Amino acid sequence: MGDLLTLFLSTVLIDNIILSHFLGMCPFMGVSKNRSSALGMGFAVLFVIVGASLLSYALYYLALVPLGLEYLELITFILVIACFVQFTELFLKKFIPSLYKSLGIFLPLITTNCAVLYVALDNITNSYDLAHTIVNSVGVSVGFMLILYIFSTIRERLDASTPLKSFVGNPLALITAGLMALAFSGLAGLI
Repeated sequence: MGDLLTLFLSTVLIDNIILSHFLGMCPFMGVSKNRSSALGMGFAVLFVIVGASLLSYALYYLALVPLGLEYLELITFILVIACFVQFTELFLKKFIPSLYKSLGIFLPLITTNCAVLYVALDNITNSYDLAHTIVNSVGVSVGFMLILYIFSTIRERLDASTPLKSFVGNPLALITAGLMALAFSGLAGLI
């Protein structure tokens, strides 16, 4: 149990997918302008990462390994992720249309979000069992959502300020992201 808690805290705070691997930067920069969109994207990514990781895990160990087709993991995982994102998009369009509209183009871009594929491949590469796969997937997703939410609150405050003209927009956002990465790297000795 302690091993799972360590893995969870590590993926959320220390080995954060955005701040230490710089994966998932497109939704990080694009959807982080207000808190509601950031939370909506965070929950959508949580759902997709966990679901795609579980489907990829099952596909790998129930089909690819028994058939000796492990070398097809990348292409099959991409197909699983693409199908699962389409399912998520249709679900949000049907049941939560306001969130679907607020996420806009960034929702289909979850398909190309390298963080989703990274987690599915990382679970297999590290030979995680089902429990570790779930904890790693949830931890990465919660870490993604946490950083997205914190960044959105900072960006809302920055939008209310008057920075130098050359720093308005993405330059100030990237500087802020760098400072956040430095701050979270200080947690490295925690675990």
